[in-house]
Amino acid sequence: MTEGQSGKARVTGSGLPVEAVYEKTTADRSLGPPGEFPYTRGVHPTMYRARVWTMRQYAGFGTAEDTNRRYRYLLDQGTTGLSVAFDLPTQMGYDSDDPMAQGEVGRVGVAIDTLEDMENLFREIPLGEVSTSMTINATAAILLAFYVALADERGVPREKLRGTVQNDVLKEYIARGTYIYPVEPSLRLVSDVMAFCGDQVPRWNTISISGYHMREAGATAPQELAFTFANGLEYVERALAVGLDLAEFGPRLSFFFAAHNDVLEEVGKFRAARRLWAQLLKDRYDAPDEACRLRFHTQTGGSTLTAQQPLNNVVRVTLQALSAVLGGTQSLHTNSFDEALALPSEESALLALRTQQILAHESGVTNTVDPLAGSYFVEHLTDAVEAQAVEYLKRIDELGGAAKAVEFMTEEIHRAAYRFQLEVEGGDRTVVGVNSFLEEEENPDIHQPDYAALERSQKESLGTLKGTRGATLLDSALEGIREAARSGENLLPPMIEAAKVRATLGEISEVLRQEWGTYDQG
Repeated sequence: MTEGQSGKARVTGSGLPVEAVYEKTTADRSLGPPGEFPYTRGVHPTMYRARVWTMRQYAGFGTAEDTNRRYRYLLDQGTTGLSVAFDLPTQMGYDSDDPMAQGEVGRVGVAIDTLEDMENLFREIPLGEVSTSMTINATAAILLAFYVALADERGVPREKLRGTVQNDVLKEYIARGTYIYPVEPSLRLVSDVMAFCGDQVPRWNTISISGYHMREAGATAPQELAFTFANGLEYVERALAVGLDLAEFGPRLSFFFAAHNDVLEEVGKFRAARRLWAQLLKDRYDAPDEACRLRFHTQTGGSTLTAQQPLNNVVRVTLQALSAVLGGTQSLHTNSFDEALALPSEESALLALRTQQILAHESGVTNTVDPLAGSYFVEHLTDAVEAQAVEYLKRIDELGGAAKAVEFMTEEIHRAAYRFQLEVEGGDRTVVGVNSFLEEEENPDIHQPDYAALERSQKESLGTLKGTRGATLLDSALEGIREAARSGENLLPPMIEAAKVRATLGEISEVLRQEWGTYDQG
């Protein structure tokens, strides 16, 4: 390993060794053309020359009305897709008037209790024309049921709906923690969504298999790929077990990755991701090429944003977004520079969107496909990230697959996060404005919504709706969900009918809690 002038060995952000100079070797792998298996160079032959990535700004806060205003503002400014953040009670299956929701309503996303809330969230937004991504997992089936019910009531054909529901519950047990039910029934909900959409909502991406949250929890780049693909293979197995055809559902699988600061390592990671996933599906299932085509959304790294010298985050986000574009992402969210302090302001959200637009239209990086292909260093990083990810996948296979390897993956992420923090605290890893290049700063003026008033308002509207429902229809609809949970029938149809008679998210979740219980981490 080559040493720098300081005498210290150089490594990537994930700890992969870096030589001073890279030379072409006979071990170089054939790249193949873009748009062809194994898609190392991109999933489309012309990539951004034909159409730039979807600019999808993640937003959600307070009430549905508040969030709707932000969505319409972003659409007016050139956003081409919506991405919904839900508050913790919604993610955990509690209504805003539940004691478990107290103090959390609307704080980290929008509160959605009923179909009325979904209507307000998408007021004046044409569901048949926009692409909507919903970051939701344990209650993914319920939120999708609300969305489909809203489309039905508006007269929008289900086959016109486009978007993604995250629906990746395994990573909740591994890294994030917003799980509700035990693993097996949770995986059943995943396959129910995949089966229902395959039949009823064919343009919907039924799962966004997420490495992002594991990376945010401290995973390295190779761990992010390995653990994401281990989960992905588990979902493939579950879908096959209920009779779904990989040729049909494979092209609807999507992925969600983080973009962190080490630009060239991230480019290598994204290129390795396409090649590795394609090869895994081909080797294990002899999948057709189209099913092997890995499409992914990217979000810049929230954990890399600093509260100190927050304007530095503008530069971090730009570099991270550049890595995603150079790596061939299909969709991108750029974080706002002030997110380490509070909900992003309208001005900072606009700047984040403009960052994407400048990259797309002024930087020149969209003029050719896979512009860094053939760089000795980038090709080395592509191979190195893939090789380390493969070693992790072998270990997970030995443990019996992702559903049985949750503790292993969690522990590996914890170890990586601990090493990273020691490096920062010891000064071995420079974080500008945090442990180097410090300056005196005034406390920033942070505007926070009146969450107490927001919670009262949400509870009042929920109480009003509950007072106007027909008890007979409601009880019958909830019983339909209970019967489907017991019989093994697909849960989406009864959930949609329950949404239409104004059953709440919490009421639907509670039926499943009663039937399945909850996950006990101990």
